[in-house]
Amino acid sequence: MAEAPVLAEAPPTRGAFRRFAAFARPHRREAVGALAVSVLSAGSLVAMAPLIGRAIDELVQRSRSGLFTTVAVLAVVVVARIFLLRTSEVLLTRVGERVVRELRDTAVARIASAPLRFIESHRVGDLLQRTTGEVAVVTDFVRQQLPDVVNLSLSLLLTLVVLVSYSWQLTLITLAVTLPATWLVIRWFRRDATTAYAAAATGRAGLAAMFTETLTGRETLHLIGGMADRRRRFAARNAELRAVEDHTVDVELRLRGVGFLEGLSVAVLLVAGAWLAGSGRVTIGTVAVFVLAVANLFEGVLRLSQVLGELQSTAVSLARLLDLLDRTATPAARQASPSSPSAPELPAAGDLVLRGLRYAYRDGVDVLAGVDVTFPHGAHVAIAGPTGSGKSTLVKLASGLYRPDGGSVTFAGVDLADVPEGEVRRRIVLVPQQVHLVTGTLADNLALVPHAPTREEMRDAAERLELGAWLAGLPDGLETLVGSHGGALSAGEQQLVGIIRAALVDPAVLILDEATADLDPGVAARIETAVDRIRAGRTLILVAHRPETIARHATVVRVDDGVVTVT
Repeated sequence: MAEAPVLAEAPPTRGAFRRFAAFARPHRREAVGALAVSVLSAGSLVAMAPLIGRAIDELVQRSRSGLFTTVAVLAVVVVARIFLLRTSEVLLTRVGERVVRELRDTAVARIASAPLRFIESHRVGDLLQRTTGEVAVVTDFVRQQLPDVVNLSLSLLLTLVVLVSYSWQLTLITLAVTLPATWLVIRWFRRDATTAYAAAATGRAGLAAMFTETLTGRETLHLIGGMADRRRRFAARNAELRAVEDHTVDVELRLRGVGFLEGLSVAVLLVAGAWLAGSGRVTIGTVAVFVLAVANLFEGVLRLSQVLGELQSTAVSLARLLDLLDRTATPAARQASPSSPSAPELPAAGDLVLRGLRYAYRDGVDVLAGVDVTFPHGAHVAIAGPTGSGKSTLVKLASGLYRPDGGSVTFAGVDLADVPEGEVRRRIVLVPQQVHLVTGTLADNLALVPHAPTREEMRDAAERLELGAWLAGLPDGLETLVGSHGGALSAGEQQLVGIIRAALVDPAVLILDEATADLDPGVAARIETAVDRIRAGRTLILVAHRPETIARHATVVRVDDGVVTVT
């Protein structure tokens, strides 16, 4: 079985930031400019300690002119630092937000074009979390942590260079005292950080998914009295998440040990510096440079270690977002545009042929197996069978909404798997049993077709289907407001909207899945009239359960427990 890609609950974070940086390649010029300004900003910060040390030496030597000159240069550096820091933050944020915007747009586009099997295999809440919640976390990283990480990293590197240039002895003493302990603290943090932040992200996604499902099914839950149990489950899941979040905070607090190391390092420096200055190996200004630089060094390490926690959380969110992009990557053939030379176009008419078709929702459980059916051009075919026999699965495969696990679906000799999605939708239209409406006007919903029909085209389509009177009878005609659950329209009227959409597309193959099921006779009659008007000149495939509807078709495809026969 060709299984649908499944999103990982906690995808590995290794390499997530490297892949994020790869998305910045189209903006590498702006990124290099932002990095150059960041280097200048970090350099201005690091230069302050040597300037202060120089001022102290000038003061000890009683050189008034040297002192004033050094103080003036220090003032210029301080002002430059303020300007450069702000500029670098703005430039880094701007580049990062462009990358995040492209990631978000790509994620939304991938979800929109993902195979139906993939969408149906995942909870709506998890998909929503990955395309909104995870993007929000990455956006916060770009706006807050990214400038800090870049500027702090550069400052630490330049500070070490300055310290070595002043006194390698004091640098070695400082590193020997603090480096091993700092490494152990950060290692202690990182040991549990990955699992802690991954568990927190997974818990938040699960809670969002449960809440989304509760909102979606609230009517059913109220009717069966299941809302109380749902609330208890939600409270239990929330308590689990709170425990995970508390553990994450405990892991973050481990980084506070870096503050203790700063005090120890300064004490050692003062003792060693006094000894070296007394022997004439270094000046008092050099000792001051080390004390100030090491204070800045540890402040940077502490801030950077604090950011590590946020970086770990961001890495988890980024990994989950990248996992979504990986799992929804569209095959090259489906990505090609209709005008691309490598993308075959479907002819205007032809036979729809299913050969050796096999499909399963679970391993070892075939819904359809070895199906061979031909729908000749212009044929009017009814598909019949008991509930759960595989009728809807068959027409979703025939329309290209599902990709078969085995066999092929061809139109006019062209395999639908090799054709861009938009091209398939131009030739084959499926009107499902439940037609989805978006919040807006009726015209907004009729406009959900490959081209942009005018109001006049919409009215003409309704008239051709003998639905002009129905359209005129609506409160505001095409401007009647409808909602995602139908608004002012009944289930049967929603079916009429689906049929008008099909008429606007004018496909070669029209498939109706239980169009008149469970509808009142008046609306069902309207639908059948509309179908009679639209069927001419095209292949019509109608999934039906009413005997009188089935009897109107010369060819009947019967589906029973995955077995397909033609009569």
